[in-house]
Amino acid sequence: MTNIQFISGQVTAPVKSIENTLQLLNEDCTIPFIARYRKDRTGNLDEVVIEQIAKLNQAFQAIVKRKEAILKSIEEQNGLTPDLKQKIDASFDMTELEDFYLPFKKRKKTKADTARENGLEPLAKIIMAQNSDDIDYIASKYLNDKVANEDDALQGARDIIAEWVNENLYIRKNLRRMYNRKAEITTKKVKGADEEKAKKFEQYLDWSENLAKAPSHRILAILRAENEGIIKFKVDIDSDEAIDFMEQSVIKNNRETAGQLKLAIKDSYKRLLAPAISNEVLQESKAKADATAIGVFAGNLGQLLLAPPLGEKRILAIDPGFRTGCKVVCLDEKGDLLYNETIFPHAPQKETAIAMKKIRSMVNAYKVDAISIGNGTASRETEHFIKKIAFDKPVQVFVVSEAGASVYSASKIARDEFPNYDVTVRGAVSIGRRLSDPLAELVKIEPKAIGVGQYQHDVDQGKLKDELDTVVMRCVNSVGVNINTASKSLLGYVSGIGEKLAENIVNYRSENGPFEDRKQLKKVPRLGDKAYQQAAAFVRIPNAKNPLDNSAVHPEAYSIVEKMAKDMKLKTADLVSNKEAIAKIPVNNYVTGDVGVLGLKDILKELEKPGLDPRKSAKVFEFDPNVRSINDLRTGMILPGIVNNITNFGCFVDIGIKESGLVHISQLKDGFVSDVNEVVKLHQHVEVKVLEVDETRKRIQLTMVL
Repeated sequence: MTNIQFISGQVTAPVKSIENTLQLLNEDCTIPFIARYRKDRTGNLDEVVIEQIAKLNQAFQAIVKRKEAILKSIEEQNGLTPDLKQKIDASFDMTELEDFYLPFKKRKKTKADTARENGLEPLAKIIMAQNSDDIDYIASKYLNDKVANEDDALQGARDIIAEWVNENLYIRKNLRRMYNRKAEITTKKVKGADEEKAKKFEQYLDWSENLAKAPSHRILAILRAENEGIIKFKVDIDSDEAIDFMEQSVIKNNRETAGQLKLAIKDSYKRLLAPAISNEVLQESKAKADATAIGVFAGNLGQLLLAPPLGEKRILAIDPGFRTGCKVVCLDEKGDLLYNETIFPHAPQKETAIAMKKIRSMVNAYKVDAISIGNGTASRETEHFIKKIAFDKPVQVFVVSEAGASVYSASKIARDEFPNYDVTVRGAVSIGRRLSDPLAELVKIEPKAIGVGQYQHDVDQGKLKDELDTVVMRCVNSVGVNINTASKSLLGYVSGIGEKLAENIVNYRSENGPFEDRKQLKKVPRLGDKAYQQAAAFVRIPNAKNPLDNSAVHPEAYSIVEKMAKDMKLKTADLVSNKEAIAKIPVNNYVTGDVGVLGLKDILKELEKPGLDPRKSAKVFEFDPNVRSINDLRTGMILPGIVNNITNFGCFVDIGIKESGLVHISQLKDGFVSDVNEVVKLHQHVEVKVLEVDETRKRIQLTMVL
């Protein structure tokens, strides 16, 4: 089997598209570049399918590498028969390959190894042949200084048989199927477990369900509870059914050897097969649960990063607080810090009048267009305070998520940006910048610190990081970046650039001033032709001489656009945004070896609205002014809210208090819902009704079925 055949069996895409995609990946093209600028070669495959092809190719290479290692090891042990080699060559299933390798795998000394050393393998073969009676008499022939009696001889033979049964491919494959269909995961509370911690896992203190049907969040919750010493769990099937199947597979008749085989089979199942296969299916369930949880997190992160930006406005940002006051910063249109101050409008100081005067003065002095308030402690009180101020002009007031702001404020990135300011000022700056451009600010924070997932600390951290980095790159490149204002963190996610080149770009910009055109990128140290090809179309240069430098048109297609303009008897600048002229362009006349019809259609769309930000504009949202804490909630209340997290089992909604409420998947709408994302999106404005309030446990149940 070739990698193309391996991939095409798992991806719905033409073979030619897969071949071309792999060729582009081998040429070090990035996925955003391939998806956007090589559509004619891939057959218009989107980023998700291209990513899938890349991952499957890596999986294929890993299988090939493992097969080579297995074949080499077995050959070195003189165990590689033509039949076994053929089976290994034909297999592309990692589990099956490990089954083939099991008898040859280096391991600690086993009971069977000891029995072989004691000369009992011939006795085991006689029993397995099932042609003999008077097995005690036969066993007596194998006594020696290490085998004292017939019972010891038979025990040693059974140890060898148990190992043979364990290595039987047919038995392993069928037991695995039984576990995959019928395994139950059963939990019990640990005696003496911390009662306070146990409350979080109340549902799982005495729990049992089919492992295959258990949702990902439940698997991860059970594993976390076990890790914290709250519960013990086991994964098993009906042992009688399993042993019956094994006996039917091994025992051919009712001769005296059958009794010995039954004992060996039972031992093999309980000591070898059940522990190994139960652990195997648990790990598979964990891997699936991880993949689901990572998928949820990635989907949420993508929505969060593409949240509506306010744009280039002057912003006054507030990191609210009670005792330590509210940190206030004023930012210019580029997000640069102009001024910072601390006010104390709340108890215990309650300097409300002074604080109002300061805010009014800052709004006027720095020509502030909007106010951004963090949604943490004292958020509602601060919002209420701000809305009581009579400004001289309309000022929009937004409440934004603080998630991860403290991580950013203590990071090296923040220290490098603001070496002379403390973490509280940096945190307030982040709150302001999140309003003007969430994507540009959130890329500075490790994605998992943003907190829009479920059990993100329990899943495979390597896979989580890879998936989240992929999502960030996808979002950054779908929007594009202004190369003259983008931070090093943002530039690092641009196709073909990476961390080191991003630093070189920022240093070049500092030394030489703003970039005037895309070609200037080639002057950046270590940014060669390949990096330029991959990156150029994803950066924007507003007010460039060539308007195409502020668009998603790739420089390799500039000559095509110039020819289109010339044929229309227009200058390139006059063709841009000229919908009437663009509509008359005959696409097929401009097909080249590199750019086909699909690419040309993208170019025409981009010419109509060059540099258009795919994100919507930020909207002001107001919580219910009468609800500021969980104590203000009453069953039946209908409240405005913002979806701030999405999980497999529902979504969490911010209703303007410290605690978010849960809308269970069954309460999203009338009728069955299979996927929460079909009904809600992150940051969506919704109306909810309060179903239940548990003030002691700080839990709120909501419904969107009004």
